[in-house]
Amino acid sequence: MTDRTGKAVRNTAESQITIELNIDGTGKSDLSTGNGMFEHLLASLSRHGLIDLTVSATGDTHIGWHHLVEDTGIVLGRALREAVGEGRGIVRMAHSFVPLDETLVFTAVDFGGRGYAVLEGEIGDSDMGGLPGDLVRHFLESFAREGHLNLHVRILAGVNNHHKAEATFKSLARSLKAALELDPRRGADIPSLKETISE
Repeated sequence: MTDRTGKAVRNTAESQITIELNIDGTGKSDLSTGNGMFEHLLASLSRHGLIDLTVSATGDTHIGWHHLVEDTGIVLGRALREAVGEGRGIVRMAHSFVPLDETLVFTAVDFGGRGYAVLEGEIGDSDMGGLPGDLVRHFLESFAREGHLNLHVRILAGVNNHHKAEATFKSLARSLKAALELDPRRGADIPSLKETISE
């Protein structure tokens, strides 16, 4: 099996971010963002997607978390895109339902080379450890665009914002894992009639 790892670095006046990942990992994470809730969500993505993930992110958080969270989504998407490469042999499309107490989230992904996100359901700010709830949406949009994947998220039920955010990342993790599994019947073929998912 080819090495499916990725690394991306982005340094601007607003943030300095380095991310490394292995999509054939065991779910280990080493995260440094300065926001405990954000790290909790990224750790859930790593653990439930069996993605080894290292994130080092600093930035102008004295004005808020917007730049750091958005830019982490950008860099994570780029690192994932590098790890997927041509996508030879992958399942490509997958979905997952994940419950967490009163919350239920549905996520579907398609690694067809088209970065697009549709997110339905609101996450508020309470019980989010200082992370604005709307930044979850913004992170996922940036991640999908830069990762060249189609992402649909539906929060089907839920009251607690922490539960809704956590279930969203767990559902995304499960969908990513399933979509990026190697299908033994596909061999080294690219799962697209275009014969490419990287253009």
